[in-house]
Amino acid sequence: MVMRVGGIVSGMDIEAMVNKLMEAERMPLQRLKQEETRLTWKRDAFREINSLLLQLDNMVLDLKLSRTYNPKIASSSQERAVRATASSTATNGSYEIAVSQLARNEMRVSKELGEDFDITNYQGTHTFNTYDENGNIETHTIEITENDTLQTVLQKINTNSGGRVRAFYDENIDKVILETTRTGIYNTNDGNGEIILVESENSDTPNFFIDLFDTNNGGERIEAKDAVFTYNGLQLSSRDNSYSINGITFEFLDITEGSAARVTVSSDVDSSFEKIKNFVDKYNEVIEKMNKSQTEQRYRDYHPLSEEEKAEMTEKQIELWEEKAKSGILRGESAIRDSMYALRRSLQSAVNSGGKYSLLSEIGIETSKNYLDGGKLEINEEKLKAALRDNPEDVYKLFTAEGDGLIHRFESALDEARGRIERQAGRETTVALDSYSIGRRLKELNDRISSFEKRMVQVEQRYWAQFTQMEKAIARLNEQSNMLFSQFMG
Repeated sequence: MVMRVGGIVSGMDIEAMVNKLMEAERMPLQRLKQEETRLTWKRDAFREINSLLLQLDNMVLDLKLSRTYNPKIASSSQERAVRATASSTATNGSYEIAVSQLARNEMRVSKELGEDFDITNYQGTHTFNTYDENGNIETHTIEITENDTLQTVLQKINTNSGGRVRAFYDENIDKVILETTRTGIYNTNDGNGEIILVESENSDTPNFFIDLFDTNNGGERIEAKDAVFTYNGLQLSSRDNSYSINGITFEFLDITEGSAARVTVSSDVDSSFEKIKNFVDKYNEVIEKMNKSQTEQRYRDYHPLSEEEKAEMTEKQIELWEEKAKSGILRGESAIRDSMYALRRSLQSAVNSGGKYSLLSEIGIETSKNYLDGGKLEINEEKLKAALRDNPEDVYKLFTAEGDGLIHRFESALDEARGRIERQAGRETTVALDSYSIGRRLKELNDRISSFEKRMVQVEQRYWAQFTQMEKAIARLNEQSNMLFSQFMG
């Protein structure tokens, strides 16, 4: 920072004079900075609308799915034993499920290990078998070395089993537990279980699996089982504690008590209604935002505040000022006006759906009659729920008819709207100013501001140089006057 002291000879406040002159010089710079702020506000206002359009776009996916229009709800008379979920293809009605046996996995429990147990007594190769989904044998081998501990051997079993079994030690009972990771019977060939203990070819050391887990040596085997149940009187089985049939998935939690559990499937009209309502609410929020941007008043006398002006105002005053300064900043922007019109038109035109409905109004969704609303939608709840309850497939066709469905039109209009805005203001994550229109103008302004500020430094230096020359001239004049005075007086 340069320290300047002026006015010593002339007695004038040179610094104050230079500052006043520079205020006048900087007035064009202030206007450039105000324009920069306006463009930033405009870009942010565009992006705020685009953010709402993106949220709306994310909701469109639900309206493309058939299950949105015909979701099902399943209830069970014995929820603690049988639960059910129904897809959109499930037929409404009642189903009886009686569960007589739950599926379970196979478990091998070792004999007690005892205090003298030493894993190194089993050095060598040890094998056990499991079965794949088709009942084919899978062989798993582990190698026990002198450096192993019980824990490392159990880790080898878990790793080498391909996820078929898990092995762990329970210190409370001093036993190792080996169990399949899935329920059900896959060994349908010999009925000897899901985990087969294989004799070692080398008889020099005891076989780890047979010595610990064989029932003849004190081990215990808990057999795997399939779930056994009746569906409307038809006896069925499942390797898992779940079973899917006719678009319904039954989950078995326990044996049913007394009579069979009654599962009732019905249409979930409320769920469909809420999804459509949520879409309409978000659409109305977008339309309100866009419409407001085109109708709100402009206050041309309210410019962006400089830092000096803000310093003289309270936070509330600044807030109220900038609220007016930003008002109407997007008014007249064709990117917003055209997009709003296209979105409205996409939902208001008739659809050749091949079903009962061709217009939104026929299912209880109409455009507001108040023109000030900008084309918001209003829902007749009773009429929409009736359509979803009585003709869900036709409502689905209205929204998704191939090439002509409302939601396809709307999505196309939405993509075009977002494209228009992004060409003007970029996305939230856009950094490069060259990639959108407002950004290019901001870049140009930044360059002009930078050049102007450099020129202001030169101008200020010139003023100080001129005042310095004036001070020197006054000093010389004073010297001459003093000399003449001394000559006359001498």
